[in-house]
Amino acid sequence: MTTSTTLPSPDLATEHVDVLIIGAGISGISSACHLRMQMPEKRFLVVEARDAIGGTWDLFRYPGIRSDSDMFTLGFDFRPWDGAKAIADGEDIRTYVEDTARAYGVTPHIRFGRRVRSMSWDGATARWTVEIERTDTSEIETLTASFVHGCTGYYRYDEGYLPEFAGMDDFTGTRIHPQHWPEDVEVAGKRIVVVGSGATAMTLVPALARQGAQVTMLQRSPTYVISLPGHDAIADVLRRHLPAGVAHSIIKWKNVITSWAFYRLSKRRPKLVKKALRKQLEHLLPPEFDIDTHFTPSYDPWDQRVCLVPDADLFKELKKGTATIVTDTIDRFVPEGIRLDSGEVLEADIVVTATGLNLLMMGGIELVVDGEPVSVPDTVAYKAMMLSGVPNFAFTVGYTNASWTLKADMVSDYVCRLLRHLDRTGTDYVLPVEPDPSLPREDFNNHTSGYIQRSKHLMPKAASQLPWRLDENYFLDRKLFRTSDLEDEGVRFVKASSRVGSRVPEAERVA
Repeated sequence: MTTSTTLPSPDLATEHVDVLIIGAGISGISSACHLRMQMPEKRFLVVEARDAIGGTWDLFRYPGIRSDSDMFTLGFDFRPWDGAKAIADGEDIRTYVEDTARAYGVTPHIRFGRRVRSMSWDGATARWTVEIERTDTSEIETLTASFVHGCTGYYRYDEGYLPEFAGMDDFTGTRIHPQHWPEDVEVAGKRIVVVGSGATAMTLVPALARQGAQVTMLQRSPTYVISLPGHDAIADVLRRHLPAGVAHSIIKWKNVITSWAFYRLSKRRPKLVKKALRKQLEHLLPPEFDIDTHFTPSYDPWDQRVCLVPDADLFKELKKGTATIVTDTIDRFVPEGIRLDSGEVLEADIVVTATGLNLLMMGGIELVVDGEPVSVPDTVAYKAMMLSGVPNFAFTVGYTNASWTLKADMVSDYVCRLLRHLDRTGTDYVLPVEPDPSLPREDFNNHTSGYIQRSKHLMPKAASQLPWRLDENYFLDRKLFRTSDLEDEGVRFVKASSRVGSRVPEAERVA
């Protein structure tokens, strides 16, 4: 329900805000809507480096882009998805996020074309001073904020990951990275090689084939794939016969439990899951198709994300012959296409390098706490959403084994809980503390996916027990975020007036 209070949007050059939200994607809109609903008296601002709402769903415009999670869990909990598709197109998702921002009165509080460059915390005043660059003029604007919520995700938006393949400049055709898909490219009748085996490649291949291209998916290693219907028949029945709120709750929990059960089964009984995935492929692909070569990875399911193929669209194109899969390594690019280590040359008019993404924690923002630069990899994440030694700062990183929004909504709600607690106790800031050095440190995310492994040195650490452990477990997180005591061994609540003239104290060590 839209709140009725409307606060004036601040002037970036001079104003102070209670809460600064960085990013206007799913996470940022979630945070802003929760503030509007729960704390309408708070003065907040959303700054977005791009010129539109939507984040990932506005940036990526390659053919076929869609969700790889069901929309009943990818949609906001406070504004249930009411679209017909369970697996939605990127354009529909972007429109949904835009409409949500408008419905909850968030849009007037967004400043577009603003990229946060640095944030400096002053413990005496309990304020962040934030330097923001205008992307149109390069002018630097400054504001202060009592609390900052970083909703930048963890992708680097200005460039995707591209390995150094030999001879790339020798190729005489067109080379495209999906993160920067050109609007004017014509694909009908073209020979297209899509390099990659992840979700982007498996989305592009059937979409390009449907547009009249002859497509080859060149994968250097296979990925686990599962096909699910693009429409949820059970959801359709429930929405026809039950009140909207009741239907949404049942559908959401059905999907959460189903996806979690599949994830847990994959971890506990990987051989059983491998067998089930293979059986589905045998049903969907021609008898002569080489499943062992093209769809049998060397790792177990959910060591890396399992790719979703809605309505078996990829397999339909493979059966029709409009798409093929080649599993081999690349020797080099040649003028007419790509030469493989086997000696085969894949001729192409267009090569699409769906080779992954680069990660960028905290949007690359420089953090300084009382004059001391913060090295994010040297911090430990508290509840996977705050950094040790960094006051009044939260960030949102969603799940890799479930819908991003499930986590984003919980973090947004938790930020409101923290703000209410600060107001109620008369304290000025919450300071996450580092666990005792004897507590073993862990990687923030232990998935073996290339984009995680390439960038784990940029991430904060986790520890082997709560509240510093990353579980990626929605059921445990619901308790951790919604009902657990705010004052635990991982944080200190501090009154700034007692610290005037001194630095924010170093995080006390706790056992």
